[in-house]
Amino acid sequence: MKGLVLFTAAATLAAVAPASSALAAPANGGGDGYGAASIPWGQCASPGLQRRGAECGLLDVPLDYSKPNGKKIQIAVSRIKHKVADKDYQGVMLVNPGGPGGSGLTLSVLGEYVPNGAGDAYDWIGFDPRGVGSSVPALHCDDDYFNGPRPEYIPWNQGIEQTWLNLSKGYAKDCGKAGGELLNHLTTVDSVNDMESIRKSLGAKQINYYGFSYGTYLGQVYGTLYPDKVRRMVLDGNVDVRNVWYQANLDQDVNFERNEKIWWGWLAKYDSVYHLGKTEQQVEARWYSEQNKLRGKPAGGVVGGDEWTDIFLYAGYYQSTWLDLANAFSAWANDRDTDTIVAAYEDYIAPGDDNGFAVYNAVQCTDVQWPQSWSTWERDNWRTFLKAPYMTWDNAWYNAPCLYWPGKARKPVKVDGSKVKSVLFVGTTLDAATPFEGSLEARRLFPHGSLLAEVGQTTHANSLNGNECIDNTIADYLATGKLPARKRGDQPDKNCDALPQPDPTEVSLQAKSLTATGTTSGRPALYPVHH
Repeated sequence: MKGLVLFTAAATLAAVAPASSALAAPANGGGDGYGAASIPWGQCASPGLQRRGAECGLLDVPLDYSKPNGKKIQIAVSRIKHKVADKDYQGVMLVNPGGPGGSGLTLSVLGEYVPNGAGDAYDWIGFDPRGVGSSVPALHCDDDYFNGPRPEYIPWNQGIEQTWLNLSKGYAKDCGKAGGELLNHLTTVDSVNDMESIRKSLGAKQINYYGFSYGTYLGQVYGTLYPDKVRRMVLDGNVDVRNVWYQANLDQDVNFERNEKIWWGWLAKYDSVYHLGKTEQQVEARWYSEQNKLRGKPAGGVVGGDEWTDIFLYAGYYQSTWLDLANAFSAWANDRDTDTIVAAYEDYIAPGDDNGFAVYNAVQCTDVQWPQSWSTWERDNWRTFLKAPYMTWDNAWYNAPCLYWPGKARKPVKVDGSKVKSVLFVGTTLDAATPFEGSLEARRLFPHGSLLAEVGQTTHANSLNGNECIDNTIADYLATGKLPARKRGDQPDKNCDALPQPDPTEVSLQAKSLTATGTTSGRPALYPVHH
């Protein structure tokens, strides 16, 4: 999916400012007790993790779990220990930010964002999934793949189409050379087994787990394969397991179209500030007009029509980006401010490191067999384009390496949560990256779970982000295990109203104008399901 936190642009969390490698040389130590390798804990290289007294290390795990004594790879893990007395300790809490391909090593800081000190009773465990970030090896195929300007996304003619097919085939080939045998072992199930290895290495009888976006799929599969090892789970922005991953991306296209229109309508509401149009239709027309001009003459030689689409896709992900993106749109459209629009591309898309994109493809292309005939893709994407022109072909080419992927495709796990005793699902009703129907389906599959909904919110995976109704419910669950009472029928078990949309006329908000890696509450930014 074009980017799940199946996206902010940064793969690491701005809140902790990680170094180029999040690991320092490990020291000896670690616990076992369950037959797995121990983690040799040492100092973290990340200054943010160091300030918090975190520990970091590399865990040896099998490349191929069917050959447990065979070749090993390493998973980068961090730990921030509980702050309560040992008698009040509630266990380990693994965290995943999404992707697939998102770095979660620094997400061990998440506990401090849980209200009422409810996070203090847990050891928070961040980790980079196999192939990602500081895990060894990390997959890189072509770090220049996203340098702009790139070919036109929409294949108006056969030449454009063939250009993108060639690029996609070339990228898949590069990944085959770079990844080798690793490409056959980067499925969701492989990462779930790594989570189980982390549990064993920590000597924990069970885990608690907090997953965002694609991380909810990890949680659902872990709960299916290891239900007795689940104590509590919070799954925010839930993947619809029926649609992994081809149909899920087509569904995203339609939902992002709606959210972009919501943002354009918001811009129209504040035309006195941005001067882009007084109606949603006028702003939309202005957006496409500016895109068309950039096709012929990219801003700064970098931001063409494709890059213009990519930048503003984040408005469909996170309302925390609306002020910055509105300023960038207005500065370019009204003042031809090249520096601002190029900086927006560099901030949001972060060209120059393809690790997240490489692992995104490596997971999704092998979790399930994608259609192998381009004619199927062509038909389905043109049909979707008629309803959702904003993102459809951008998303299609983002996933097109799956046509040629050299890794072996598997069959997805049939998710069954009937044996999981406790899970809190969270979803925003206008989420585009993981549409709300996925949260409803998760609730159906996990009969002992409850669903907490933020009604009218477009932001993706928005928990611990300032909505007291949402965040206090999560805190209560983590503190006591108490879930909202399950209601009859196919509906959320508790509804919370969305917070008001940003108001650019408020001086305090303008002063807090954000980049793609920040949020209004200060919670660490996440990695979306697309870019």
